[in-house]
Amino acid sequence: MEEPKNIENAVSSNDTTPKVTGIGGIFFFSDNPKDTREWYAKNLGLEVNEWGSTFESRNVNRPDEINQLQWTPFKNGSGYFAPSKKEFMINYRVQNIEGLVEKLRENDVTILDEISTFEYGKFIHIMDSDGNKIELWEPM
Repeated sequence: MEEPKNIENAVSSNDTTPKVTGIGGIFFFSDNPKDTREWYAKNLGLEVNEWGSTFESRNVNRPDEINQLQWTPFKNGSGYFAPSKKEFMINYRVQNIEGLVEKLRENDVTILDEISTFEYGKFIHIMDSDGNKIELWEPM
């Protein structure tokens, strides 16, 4: 009997280990977010709306699953990145957000809020060791 050629992918599709599974968004400050969005649309062909642009891709291990990455310029000085003093914030797509938060608490990671649930997923914010605010997102 021949072993499945893609045993790692078969196993990983059932994996519920609390961890990051990809990038969910890239957020950065801009002097004029509207002009920035328009520049990227005109010059690089991004399809933009009032929030930015959404990129879609298929999950290699689960081809029926479509993943999204949100690209958003924020107005300089927006409080959304606080308490970070950095000019960017990365949103990481995660699995088992509750288990990951438990692991982060055990590792004394600064957790800024509680898990919030919306129709498009669960979110929580943490600080990394360099003072960057990180957004964790578990899609529904």
